[in-house]
Amino acid sequence: MEEKASRFLKLRAVVLDWAGTAVDYGCMGPAAVFVDVFETFGIRVAMAEARRFMGLMKQDHIRGICALPAVIEQWWAKYGKPPGEAEVAKLYAETEPMMVEAIRRHADLIPGLDDFVAAMRARGAKIGSCTGYTRPMMDVLVPEAAKNGYTPDAAVCSSDVPAGRPYPWMCLRNAILLETYPLEALVKIGDTVADIEEGLNAGMWTIGLTLSGISLGLTLDASEALDPADLSARLGEVEARFKAAGAHFVAPGIWECLPLVEAIEARLAEGRQPMDQRLQAP
Repeated sequence: MEEKASRFLKLRAVVLDWAGTAVDYGCMGPAAVFVDVFETFGIRVAMAEARRFMGLMKQDHIRGICALPAVIEQWWAKYGKPPGEAEVAKLYAETEPMMVEAIRRHADLIPGLDDFVAAMRARGAKIGSCTGYTRPMMDVLVPEAAKNGYTPDAAVCSSDVPAGRPYPWMCLRNAILLETYPLEALVKIGDTVADIEEGLNAGMWTIGLTLSGISLGLTLDASEALDPADLSARLGEVEARFKAAGAHFVAPGIWECLPLVEAIEARLAEGRQPMDQRLQAP
């Protein structure tokens, strides 16, 4: 029994989301693209509405926006019908090239990422990654991030697997590429509820990031300019959503995740497992 238990004392890998977790503080690039794409079709989408579906694969993100009552009402008024799959395809055809350019401009690393990655590598853990971006988008982002000093050991995107979040396939693909197991020795870190559901469905520990990602949706300068009480209230709302989704831990950003990794390892040493949490059904 001692030999079996010993393999669970250390984490084998972390799987990081990209925008809002590793790069692009506040996840500013993608949301603006969706607003602009719908505008080209004469449909007004508020930034808050565009942000609601961040973390999903991009076609599913568009489907989510198209299902909003305000968008359906506008589409009826302009086109005499609600948006369907044909419209989703047209919207996506406009989205991908615009998203590629936005990604190119928003590849700066989030503060603390370098230190966290270095600390994990020093512990012998591998660095995986996954995203709602598609492969053409990642073909731009991965080299741009590398120029800035970030190169994960694996980079899986939504178009590499049968379905994106909240399904577990991107996390499981990371485990295969990284040759890491058991799944309870991996941690998924991201800034959306979909990230948390994805990690839980893969049988991994999960950490939700409240400050640096799309859930708050502010640049570093904008968040620092907020009244502290206002910022605290907003972060409290994000934290509550993450915990309701089943997140094991929450942190403001990647810069505060190392102590949580250590806390997870302590739980592993006690024989505790991430699947003590309820599975999140897709």
